Amino acid sequence: MRRTGVVDLGLHTGPAPHWLLVRMRKLAKSMLTILVNQYRPDGVLTRLADPFWFQALSAVLGFDFDSSGVTPVTCAVLKSAIVPEEHGFGVAGGKGKRSKHTPAEARALGEKFGLTDAKISSLVYSSRMAAKVDNAAIQAGYPLYHHSLFVTETGNWAVIQQGMNVESR
Repeated sequence: MRRTGVVDLGLHTGPAPHWLLVRMRKLAKSMLTILVNQYRPDGVLTRLADPFWFQALSAVLGFDFDSSGVTPVTCAVLKSAIVPEEHGFGVAGGKGKRSKHTPAEARALGEKFGLTDAKISSLVYSSRMAAKVDNAAIQAGYPLYHHSLFVTETGNWAVIQQGMNVESR
């Protein structure tokens, strides 16, 4: 498993404003269409896996908070803006309890993309292992509270997840 990067972000409380989320979704859908046309779904996936590119995308979409909220908000916005049939990739999982739906959503995406049962099982396994490794080793015990699996129509994947150091926030 290749780790692309880690970014430490401060915690800000409270939800993102609804008006901002609406604007971010509209802009994200248009931007994703352009990005997929330029880089294909696998190229977009590679860029999403880079935490600095991901942070920049969040800012371009209008989320100007330099905080831990960037990850779950941007992933949720992308999940709601992506049309798998149109963009060639999709998102499973999310923040909190939504992360528990990752295996079922990954299976549904795999079936939608016509991936083999073996490939779908591999996606689910990879998602679980990324979460386990981060919880046990990389995050040094910080509990994960966000886990999103991005899957392309070719079966390539990237996990974007976030843990939190509860003491330092």
